[in-house]
Amino acid sequence: MTQTAKTIDTHEIARFNTPRDAARFNMIEQQIRTWEVLDPVVLALFNTVPRENFVAESQVGLAFADVELPIGEGQTMLSPKVEGRILQAVGVKKTDKVLLVGTGSGYLTALLATLAAHVHAVEIYPELSAIAKSRLDQQNIHNVTLYVADAANGYAAAAPYDVIIFTGSLPLRPTAAEKMLNVGGRLFAVIGDLPIMQATLTQRISEDAYRHETLFETCLPALENAPQATKFEF
Repeated sequence: MTQTAKTIDTHEIARFNTPRDAARFNMIEQQIRTWEVLDPVVLALFNTVPRENFVAESQVGLAFADVELPIGEGQTMLSPKVEGRILQAVGVKKTDKVLLVGTGSGYLTALLATLAAHVHAVEIYPELSAIAKSRLDQQNIHNVTLYVADAANGYAAAAPYDVIIFTGSLPLRPTAAEKMLNVGGRLFAVIGDLPIMQATLTQRISEDAYRHETLFETCLPALENAPQATKFEF
């Protein structure tokens, strides 16, 4: 059953503590919920973890907008609706150990840490990792270990994991990272090249078997140093 998104106008903002709370409400109801994110745990999470604390001061006014905000080093922050679909897809449990490839702004890291036992977040750019650490510390989120490294093939040093998430797109399925999953573990990745990319979920169902599912179509910037398909020359 389709749920109708709620909306508010300026006359209703008075029932919220601040206009920012009203903007957060509209982000959840007009963007995230309408993009088929109906898990109440995920929806409540966006109301709990303040997205505006994970953007630059000059971007606070855009913190709840349906856009990918630039965060430096040519990288962007995922839009709220994509973050919501990712969280709903992987179904993080309180006992889960998570690998996040691409720490970025630190916001998705914070969302995952609120749900999981521990998050291992890897960022290739030292400055972005340092900014994310500062933001996480300010929010008293400490069940996170941050690394500066290239994790385009996963991050074996802290494996195995229950959940793996790639925040940049990949041209190929990340088979090396799939092997870092525990049995029952889930891996989210957006796979393909422009203009067609597919969000996928892989579950390890035994030591030797995996289940692959296509969730939806979307486009994300390419992950730095992602493995490329072999090109044949004739």
